[in-house]
Amino acid sequence: MTTVAILPISDANGEKSYCAIAGDKQSIGKTAGQALDALTTQLGETEFSALLIIQNFRPDSFFGAEQQKRLSELMSLWRTARDHGQEFSLEQQAELDSLVDAELRAATARTSALMQQSS
Repeated sequence: MTTVAILPISDANGEKSYCAIAGDKQSIGKTAGQALDALTTQLGETEFSALLIIQNFRPDSFFGAEQQKRLSELMSLWRTARDHGQEFSLEQQAELDSLVDAELRAATARTSALMQQSS
């Protein structure tokens, strides 16, 4: 099964959009659903099945406010570089990848905690 992370991002004007990420594929949409739809098209999967848990994207014990803020900043820098045909530094890309991985681990931990609560 493909693992997908959908993260809220804000541009320089404060407008919110969403970035869906699976492996080396990414897509951005005005809604989480648009980002997911665009990503599944890139994945080329004819059937996509998933269990979706929608999080309120507030800081929690799994992924804190500073991490969320930095992730949003790096996504904004990444989009700006992409839109202007510029390179995104290896250091920034490594930090972005690390934060995306951390958010994915946090989402997994949140899901596990939810499953334990519902048992």
